Amino acid sequence: MAKLVFGLMQSLDGYVDHMELGPPDPAASRYFVEQTRGLAGMLYGRRMYEVMRYWDHDHPNWDAEDRAFAAMWQSKPKWVVSRSLTSVGPNATLVANDIEAAIRGLKADLAGEIDVAGPELAHSLAELGLIDEYRLYFRPIVLGRGTPFFAGPRPPLRFVASELIGEDMIRLTYVPA
Repeated sequence: MAKLVFGLMQSLDGYVDHMELGPPDPAASRYFVEQTRGLAGMLYGRRMYEVMRYWDHDHPNWDAEDRAFAAMWQSKPKWVVSRSLTSVGPNATLVANDIEAAIRGLKADLAGEIDVAGPELAHSLAELGLIDEYRLYFRPIVLGRGTPFFAGPRPPLRFVASELIGEDMIRLTYVPA
């Protein structure tokens, strides 16, 4: 049975605006490449999927870490939860109807971790009791605005681990209480 893990980089004040946060340092980039390598797949809400589509096509200004991450991202199956999209890109499946049944099916049929990306999607899945773990990656930046990591009331959580990643990012791991 697969485990759904919701994790995103965020500012110290809890916002997940990737344009404002900027790229992680090289050590953190390597961490995310290795994390992606071990995933059974990725589950996206529409907005986050549109951000991540950047990795669908190679860019000439990419360094080795960017290329490595793009290769891992492109190789993994992706499921995109959206009622407004009519199609998705390579190695992706659109989930538009009976979302709960589709996600429960993924959890039952796959082994390993499925990365959940998108605060609103994570909130919806949490309300259905489907999120198994939360990974909060904090960067030493205060944004003061943007999209919050938790799109609704914070679910009751229990702390299970922490880890320093690179020089300036910390991961806090929680499970539903």
